[in-house]
Formats: sequence, structure tokens, C-alpha cells
Amino acid sequence: MNNVTLIGRNCKEIELKGDKVKFCKFTLAVSRMKKDDPADFINCVAFGKTAEVVAEYVKKGHRLAVNGRIQTGSYDNKEGNKVYTTDIMINNVEFLETKNNDDAAPTKKKEKTNNSPDTEDIFPF
Repeated sequence: MNNVTLIGRNCKEIELKGDKVKFCKFTLAVSRMKKDDPADFINCVAFGKTAEVVAEYVKKGHRLAVNGRIQTGSYDNKEGNKVYTTDIMINNVEFLETKNNDDAAPTKKKEKTNNSPDTEDIFPF
């Protein structure tokens, strides 16, 4: 069975491509077990509606869980050398968190409407 699940952060802005079939490519930085180990940078590809949602909502730094299958391939580069590829073909994406709250809706300023003490002064939670 060819099945992989990864959790990592998106490395760059994602661009939706394709005319008949929409697709997008992105790279996940996936941490290893030990904190001192470097991250692995895994190439991912999504198609169709999944690609459209990923391209619209995922930004650089967002943390994702992806599920898919490993697919290998090869091509000849401009110099004529064979380049081998390994990609994760995405079936499902789960949005876990953003790197910061830049995408959050702006918070409204609280205004006092009476002379009672502010509950934030009494209860710090």
C-alpha cells in the first residue's frame, strides 16, 4: 500500500495552474524526530478542488496535515542529465494553524457601556 501522512509548514506562496485540470505544487517543511535534526522539504502536488482550496487559503508558513501517495518520476533537464523526482500526490489536506494571526479577522475594540467595573480587571481570564 502506498500511503503517506505528513505534518509540516508550507514553504512559499502557492500558485494555481492548469486550464482543464487545476493543480498546484507546494513544498512542506517537515520536522524530524529530534529537534537538532534538519527539516525535510517534501514536494507535494494537489489537483482539482483540493488544489483550488489549497491555493486560495494556504499561505507561506501555514501548518498543514496532508495525506496522499508517493509518486516517483524522472525527466531530462536542459543539460541533458536525468533528474529523478519524488512527489506526494495529495488526497486530503487539513489546515492546522497559521504561522501568526495575520489572517485572523480584525478584533473589535471593546467599549464600556456603563459605569460598572471592567470584568477584565477582576477576572484575568
